Order: sequence, then structure tokens, then C-alpha cells
Amino acid sequence: MTDFTASLAAFAAGPITTTLQTRVVTSLSVLDWIAVGRAGVKEPVSQTVRNLVLGEQGAEQAHLFGGGAAPLRGAALVNGTVSHALDYDDTHFAHIGHPSVAVLPAAFAASEWDDRILVDFLEAALIGMETSIRIGLWLGRDHYQAGFHQTATSGAFGAAVAVGRILRFDVEQMQKVLGLTATRAAGLKAQFGTMGKPYNAGLAASAGVEAALLVASGFDPNLDAMEGPYGFGATHNGQSDVAASLDGLGEEWFFESVSHKYHACCHGLHAALEAARDLDIAEPEVAEIKIKTHPRWMSVCNQMSPSTGLGAKFSYRTVIAMQALGYDTALPGSYSDKICTDPRLISLRDRVSVEADDSLSETQAQLTLLRRDGARREATHDLLAPMTLSDREDRVRGKANKLIGAEDADAIWSMLRTGGRARDLCKFLTG
Repeated sequence: MTDFTASLAAFAAGPITTTLQTRVVTSLSVLDWIAVGRAGVKEPVSQTVRNLVLGEQGAEQAHLFGGGAAPLRGAALVNGTVSHALDYDDTHFAHIGHPSVAVLPAAFAASEWDDRILVDFLEAALIGMETSIRIGLWLGRDHYQAGFHQTATSGAFGAAVAVGRILRFDVEQMQKVLGLTATRAAGLKAQFGTMGKPYNAGLAASAGVEAALLVASGFDPNLDAMEGPYGFGATHNGQSDVAASLDGLGEEWFFESVSHKYHACCHGLHAALEAARDLDIAEPEVAEIKIKTHPRWMSVCNQMSPSTGLGAKFSYRTVIAMQALGYDTALPGSYSDKICTDPRLISLRDRVSVEADDSLSETQAQLTLLRRDGARREATHDLLAPMTLSDREDRVRGKANKLIGAEDADAIWSMLRTGGRARDLCKFLTG
């Protein structure tokens, strides 16, 4: 067994120290996860996976978004898929993965089943999400560029250790669950743009539950299946710098820099939307808008003239025009086929240009506004720029208010901050 696996196992099973910021950000991600899960229930992929799992009529061990209950694996599969159906969940740019939708469904199902208090659930969730990020860094960009979906691959490991934490695994059991997950973690970027992308998140959550339950029952896998010969890293274009991946483990929480989505569109567009928000762009004053972005986003979210609501979610020109015209980009319903035919939007969209600038990072965008009166204004925004806890809380809670209503959002937040049992949150999975 290698130092990397041993270090992660010791971290996942051992005592941890958290700061106020770490705890608040974790709770905000749980609130955000419930909100986007509730909002995504009616999506076709959500209904398809829910119908599959409910149709099996298994033991009702954990509750589902949209109602009903299922065995732990099925609940994790459904809730992971549903909460990623809108692609509106948080992102960590260190490895380009979505930690919450892979880890939280697994941790929550296990916490409900084992009747754990919310403090235990939040601790397990944090450890799982931190582990997924560390493993994502170890796998590296070569893994992602080769076509593997980090949410599905590194996320499965995070889900497994989160469930292991709920089940009170010792270090050896954590080593085993990491080794076993190495043969189950899977997911391809080839599924992007299809139902397969949110399904990848569900698969990660379900695989983590399965691996942990098997280890709890005495399953004995290869402990070196992550890094050894023919292991996960060697076979999945991974194994980056181990030292960098473990740097500060147990003392520094990489998860704190998770980026929450405040707009219901591709995360590659968010820096531009935030820069436009900083400029307070309003349509009557716009003569021209120039956007500069990192080159990687040009092939991801630069549809020039989309004709569908889905296409609008991947179009710089469209979302900036929407914001300038007063459309609420935080609401999934704002992105419709109809909006793409709005003459005012088309006119403004055609005054927006986009160009690549490799001096910008992947989380930055620069906007230049040329006003009708000849004035010129500029703003640059970086999604990784520090936010105060109060500002972050305001933004996430404001988003949740829009998606599930202020009454439920406030009740969830109060419970997460004051305590209770994981089962107390189940009623909020349905609208």
C-alpha cells in the first residue's frame, strides 16, 4: 500500500479540526445541494432514473428528491443524478469537478439510514468532498483531458470515504474502501451534453455507497488498487504530484475555495456575468460589449446564436444580453427557446463580441462596455476571488430562496446551523 492511500485513509478516519469558515461553507453547499436537487426533479433524466429505482420496489432505507424512498445505493443514484440534472451545483476548479453531487447523496443516505446527527453528516460530507478534491489533484489534468469526468471518478472515492465515516470505519477499513472504489469509479466526458452527465454523478454516489457497505461486511480488496501496478492512476491517465495533492491535508481545507453557481448556466460563463454585475450593465446604455475569456471556454460555452434554452446556457453573448435586459439568470426557467427569438435580445446579443485571452485564468473574465454616450468602462472578475462569509451566505441563500422558496430555505439553513438529526432534512427533499 502506498503513502498516498495510507495518508488519505488516516485523514478520513481520524480526528479533524475545522474553522468557522469551513463549517459555514459546508453547510452552504448542503443548502445549495438540496435547492438544486428540488429544482431538478422534473428534468427528464431525473424522472427516468427515479422510475427505474422506484420500480425495483426495494427496501425503503433512504428518501429521494421528489418523494419516495429506496435502498441506499438506489437513493444515492437518484439523488446524485437529480441534483446534477440542471448542472447548477457547486464546482471546484482545482480539478474541475462537482464535489457536492457525488458525495452528499451518499453521505446523506447513510446518515439517514444510520440515524446520525447533522453534525456527523456535515463532518462526513466535508471529509468526503475534501478527499475527492485531493484525489482529483492527484489524478491531474491529464486524467481530465483524456476524457474522464472528475465528478464521477474522484467523486466516487469521496462518496466512499464519506459513507465510511458515517459507518465509523477505522484506518484499515478506509484503506480498503479506497482500494475497492478504484475498481468501481467511472465516468466519461463523452456524456457531456446528454443525460449521461448527471447520471455520472449518481453513479459516483452509488458506487461509494456500495463499496463502503461491502467493506463494512468484511470485503477484502487490494489495498494498492489506487496507485499500484494496473491500479486506477496507472490505467486512467492519472498519478500527478503526490506531495502537492497531500499538502496541508488535515490542516488546510481545499474545499473552502469551492465555487457556488449563482447563475443557472455553464460555469464558464459565470465570471463574465459577475463582471457584468459589477458594471451594472443595463441595455439602454449599451453600444457594444467586449468579453475576454480563457481559451478553454471558447469551445465549451461560446455558442454564437443559440436557438434553444439549453443552447443559451452555453452562450456568452446570450447570457450577457439576458442580464442587461433584466432577465434573472439565476432562474432555470429564464433560459427558454422563446427567449432566443426575442428581437430585443437578438439586437443586443449581436453587439457582444467574445475573444480568447490566454493571459486570463480559467476562472477569470474581462468585460469592456462601450456606452452610447462614448464612455468606456471595464471590469475583471475572478471566481476564485475571496468572498466574505456573509456575502457568500447572502448569495447562496438568495439562490435557494428563488429555487425552493424562502420558508423552506430558511428552515433548512436554521437546522444546519443549530443541529438536529439527518432524518429531519428528509422532508425538504420534496416540494
